[in-house]
Amino acid sequence: MNRRNYSRELERLIAKIGENRPKVLLHCCCGPCSSSVLEYLTQHFQLTLLWYNPNIYPEAEYELRYEAFIKMIADMGLADKVDIIREAWRNEEYNAAIVGHEEAPEGGSRCARCFKLRLEETAKTAKRLGFDYFCTTITLSRHKNAVLINELGEAAAESYAVPWLPSDFKKKDGENRSVELCEQYNVYRQLYCGCEFSLRRREELGSEHERLNNERSSS
Repeated sequence: MNRRNYSRELERLIAKIGENRPKVLLHCCCGPCSSSVLEYLTQHFQLTLLWYNPNIYPEAEYELRYEAFIKMIADMGLADKVDIIREAWRNEEYNAAIVGHEEAPEGGSRCARCFKLRLEETAKTAKRLGFDYFCTTITLSRHKNAVLINELGEAAAESYAVPWLPSDFKKKDGENRSVELCEQYNVYRQLYCGCEFSLRRREELGSEHERLNNERSSS
């Protein structure tokens, strides 16, 4: 069983680098997950943010989340502290990565393949552009498996020969801090993870909730 404390590993690395401020390419999945992560990492690293999320569906939602992400960065006063690389919506890349796993449950093999796709793209970009490390904001969510994400990050690091920055950003009250920042800056908080399958599940749950409410009202 993996008992590594990735949050503590990051703290030790930060203590070791001191005032050097290495260059990190940070994959950002959304505004809410990025909020407290940016607040923390901008104190210690030179950050470039990668917006590569081909899983998000539909394209209008992709644009909405990106616009909310950019607004949050400006509202938090971080626009002059980070650079941003925005990738176009390429949903076909996500669909190709999950073939055969479309009906897997949330948190299962479909999600693992989605993480792998985005982390490998981040590692590849970090290598090409000469970053010291790469990382992702995904570990902020309590619904995401931080051990799996770090293991996939380390595998991508080995494949592309660029160091992975270990993280479990939900630790040290990171997720609660994200909620506070989203309330403070009125950040758009999406109602589903991102892909069409999580959207479908959200709609199914909403329909079931409405049906139960109607039954209670008529009884």
